Amino acid sequence: MPSPLLELLSVSCSIKTGDVLFDDVNIKVEDGDIVIIQGKSGSGKSTLLKCIGHLVTYDGHILYRGKTTQQIGIPLYRTKVLYVPQRPSLLPGSPVDFLRTILSLGAHQVHLKETNSGFKEVHKRATEISHQWGVSDDLWERDWTQLSGGEAQRLLLAVAVSLDTAEVLLLDEPTSALDSESSTLVEEFMVEHVNSEQSSLRALVWITHSAEQGRRVGNKFVYFSGGTCTEDSPTTSSISAV
Repeated sequence: MPSPLLELLSVSCSIKTGDVLFDDVNIKVEDGDIVIIQGKSGSGKSTLLKCIGHLVTYDGHILYRGKTTQQIGIPLYRTKVLYVPQRPSLLPGSPVDFLRTILSLGAHQVHLKETNSGFKEVHKRATEISHQWGVSDDLWERDWTQLSGGEAQRLLLAVAVSLDTAEVLLLDEPTSALDSESSTLVEEFMVEHVNSEQSSLRALVWITHSAEQGRRVGNKFVYFSGGTCTEDSPTTSSISAV
């Protein structure tokens, strides 16, 4: 039997005071999954995504296609399992500057050589994606601090998708600043691109406070409460009450 795309085994994380934020988290992510993470604010949802993205320390094991990050190498792992933050406003420069910086990293340089592509091709793909989400091309040159929350969210997500390296995207409330129409455009695009022949994307782990959005896009549901998480159905009271 093939290994899951991504697997969390007894993952726990503590904050600086030593208090345990969450403990013994076990999640399997298979090809085609859209895993919805829900729970109250402060329950550890965003920190869990950062653990999966190897951006904060944790205890336990996280496997990508049956291998540890030590076996894969963290730089390569981060191109395959990519964290997309909720707020990109602290990034320096403009979205196009950020894209250039990402593509200059060693692991992405290897991918560009393997695919015989470069900044021009990736930027074109990114602008085409953002245009589908109602973002005008000139915003790519605007400083992050001059963008609205919704514009910044869509541009950052367009960067992540356009890199075309990630098999798993870790999405921290990617539509929280969007109106319902824009949110629907993003939802439909992301669902369509999971397991698309035109995309590297194979799964999403998606934090949302909207039970309705979770039901629209998800096929697996994880609920955080009291330092633990449980798999749930989209119709149970614990999730619908969030």
